[in-house]
Amino acid sequence: MKLTIPTKTLAETITWAARAIPKRPAVPVLTGLLLGADDNKLTVSAFDYEQSATATITAQVAEPGTILVPGRLLAEIVAKLPGKDVELAASDADVTLTCDKAEFTLLLMPAADYPALPETPPAIGAVEAAVFKAAVAQVAPSASKDDTLPMLQAARLDLDGDTMTTAATDRYRIAMRQFTWQPAEVSINAGVNAPARELLGVLKTFPACLLTLGRDPAKGVLAISNDERTVTLRLLDDQFIDYRARVKADDYTTWATLTIKPLVAAIKRVALVAYRSGPVHLAFTAMGVMVSAGDGDTGKASEFVDAKLEGDDISIAFQPNYLLDGLNTIATPTARMGMTKPAKPALLLDTVGDGEESTFRYLVMALRTLS
Repeated sequence: MKLTIPTKTLAETITWAARAIPKRPAVPVLTGLLLGADDNKLTVSAFDYEQSATATITAQVAEPGTILVPGRLLAEIVAKLPGKDVELAASDADVTLTCDKAEFTLLLMPAADYPALPETPPAIGAVEAAVFKAAVAQVAPSASKDDTLPMLQAARLDLDGDTMTTAATDRYRIAMRQFTWQPAEVSINAGVNAPARELLGVLKTFPACLLTLGRDPAKGVLAISNDERTVTLRLLDDQFIDYRARVKADDYTTWATLTIKPLVAAIKRVALVAYRSGPVHLAFTAMGVMVSAGDGDTGKASEFVDAKLEGDDISIAFQPNYLLDGLNTIATPTARMGMTKPAKPALLLDTVGDGEESTFRYLVMALRTLS
């Protein structure tokens, strides 16, 4: 292999692909980046059996070929190269990078031992990267970090015509977000479980662009790509809870309209005296909501926040971090909270406008208290 390529282009591509290199590889060969040159293009790939990342960029290819290079070391080197262009020249045993007056020679890894990369599955539609990333970012905090039940680590993606719904749960809360996308077939009706943290991490690496989604149900693979980059994720088992039935707004008898920033600030302040993440109490009346926490052993705190109440007065308690996660992921400045009884879950909705259905819903478990 021998080629010349702009240093900045190479550095950006290598850095992007290197994110997929596993921290604890199943086999040492997975710490490498696979570089393939042909037809004036350079392809850079990483793979760890659960996720693959492939980028294709333009290069001046003098001699085609495929090599496997220590990935993280290569990323560190190209990020610090001094010149405008870099030349890569590989032999059977090593590759030399020459840039301006700098020269690095790296020993190659056995490319023949590298596993075959997954094929990109057929396209099922397209979605704006910013919209997709924002939606997954809203639900991902509700996915569990416990790997004993894979379903709880998932960001569920349900595709129904031109509506995509993503949801996540850890048993204590459920987050759901709906948005529009561009399906390849308007009659599509399918659902997949993608690993939530990995999906969010992948979406953060894409710039503002139109993303193409691909899916292979038989192999359990989801693909996300733009013109130059493709990531595949191995999907989790299809089992997931019926979250839609749990986030219906019809059965809630009491509703409070809240301005998010002052409520979040008040919760954070009073929670300082909540022993070991003890409950934060919200007492709603026609005057507003009294936020309080603490007891006689650690101290007490309370703060009044304006709110508009529709229905009977109610006092309800939450684990503060779970409540804050929901409030902090709502994109609108105000939210509506639906409640029925002090020990029953509450439902948070964004406020998208009169007559419009909320696009984000967050069901959070209430805590039973002695008071």
